[in-house]
Amino acid sequence: MNSDRIGSLRHRVIIEALQTAPDGGGGVTESWAEIDTVWAGISPRAGREIVQADRITGTLTHEIFIRYRADVRPAMRFRKGQRVFHIQACEDVDERSAILKCLCEERDL
Repeated sequence: MNSDRIGSLRHRVIIEALQTAPDGGGGVTESWAEIDTVWAGISPRAGREIVQADRITGTLTHEIFIRYRADVRPAMRFRKGQRVFHIQACEDVDERSAILKCLCEERDL
């Protein structure tokens, strides 16, 4: 996808970042904070099933394209309704600061 295909960004997704706060007992409480809602293109790539903790779990990988943002990075995630896409890597397509491609993983399908 390049900048002349901005029209293919047809899904509304929420960008979320992990927030931590002391829990008062020496540990931390984790929660996801909403950063912004953006238009995105979502393209599934591959899926697999594995046995983990005595049950079958599934993962599906996606490429998610959004308008370029310097603040999106791995360890963040996208949410679309009940679906959650964990960002594994980000790439500035053509290094033009127009489109950001994020390689994501959707877990426990």
